[in-house]
Amino acid sequence: MKVRSWLPSRSPSHHSDISFPNSSSESDDRRSAATSSSGSSSDSTGLHSNLSLQTLPSVPSLQNLFPESLDFSVSNISVTSIKPRPDLPITCIAVHGNLLYAASNDEINVYDRETSTLLHVYKSQGSSSGSVKSVAFCDGKIFTAHQDRKIRVWQMTVAKKHMFITALPTVNDRLRRFILPKNYVNVRRHVKRLWIEHADAVTGLAVNKGLIYSVSWDKTLKIWRASDLRCLQSIKAHDDAINAVTVSIDGTIYTGSADRRIRVWTKPTGEKRYSLAATLEKHKSAVNALALNDDGSVLFSGACDRSILVWEREDSANYMAVTGALRGHGKAILCLINVSDFLVSGSADQTVRIWQRGVEGKYCCLAVLEGHLKPVKSLTAVKDDEQSDVVSIISGSLDGDIRMWKVSLSKPSSPSSTTDILERSLDVGF
Repeated sequence: MKVRSWLPSRSPSHHSDISFPNSSSESDDRRSAATSSSGSSSDSTGLHSNLSLQTLPSVPSLQNLFPESLDFSVSNISVTSIKPRPDLPITCIAVHGNLLYAASNDEINVYDRETSTLLHVYKSQGSSSGSVKSVAFCDGKIFTAHQDRKIRVWQMTVAKKHMFITALPTVNDRLRRFILPKNYVNVRRHVKRLWIEHADAVTGLAVNKGLIYSVSWDKTLKIWRASDLRCLQSIKAHDDAINAVTVSIDGTIYTGSADRRIRVWTKPTGEKRYSLAATLEKHKSAVNALALNDDGSVLFSGACDRSILVWEREDSANYMAVTGALRGHGKAILCLINVSDFLVSGSADQTVRIWQRGVEGKYCCLAVLEGHLKPVKSLTAVKDDEQSDVVSIISGSLDGDIRMWKVSLSKPSSPSSTTDILERSLDVGF
């Protein structure tokens, strides 16, 4: 495991496992297309001259690596690990309270997040459901999105086991609609399905105020009510497969697609159904990941073009406008998560990056977390105590590993003048 910092260290006692930028190491990193500039004019020129990082040249960079307010140091304290079973890719991870859910193909493993103890393993019975693409939690239920076009609903028992309840759409929902021809839609030539059914893999789930939002490679967005598990609305949302969905606290939905677009969906005052409010177009390749900041005023999008775009609300605009890009990953952005003031990104380049917003909308890449041997497919992050400066970042990779990083961030003026990163590596091969 290796942690790279783009900021100078203020803690000389920690040096064994960290490489800090210098002229030779920066040159090597730029050749490997996995680094960020150190902030000088010559380094910035080197960054933009690297062909592998020339992504969306029309979008200005928001990176400012040495803002005084973000002058952190980085040091690696220790590493612990659990040896894996035979490797299978980690397709999805999620946290609910003190539980960590890790999906590997069609199997879901539940851990105690603090002790890394395996508590339960469960999966759907009968024919294979395909890989689990997303896990969400609402009204005491666990929702899992699957390759086989279904959303499965589970409930935890008193014994902390997971009991299967039903699959969406439910049998009752189907029975209510199957008779009337108007309830069927064409999914391909000579093939019709009920509009409440997904016709391809369900790729993402989001939850807000008792509603479940699902997206699929079938190009649709569907809205479900958690209380009775009914499908309320289905929208043909994009012209190609939908890879990501996120929802703000006010109920605004954002969907990202292989058609390179992000679409914004709102429910106008007095209306019962969502409608298209805006289309955000700036990426030049498939959009893979979306994340919102806490109040929903900033949207982050990651794509195969290796850039993270930052969209912000403007007084002159009804919705989001792009303000710039965060660059540094050498391959496609596959996952994004926002926690507190930090954005965390995972990439096909096998690294995780931690970003923080500084003054005037500039961003700083605090660290690059290395150790995965294959693309980082899923991320989650938790700040257990708002008064604490410790953030837990958990990454899942196609190499079958789950890595748990405890990141403590502090400024030089605070009592603790170092940024400590503790990684607990769960090299779990499912």
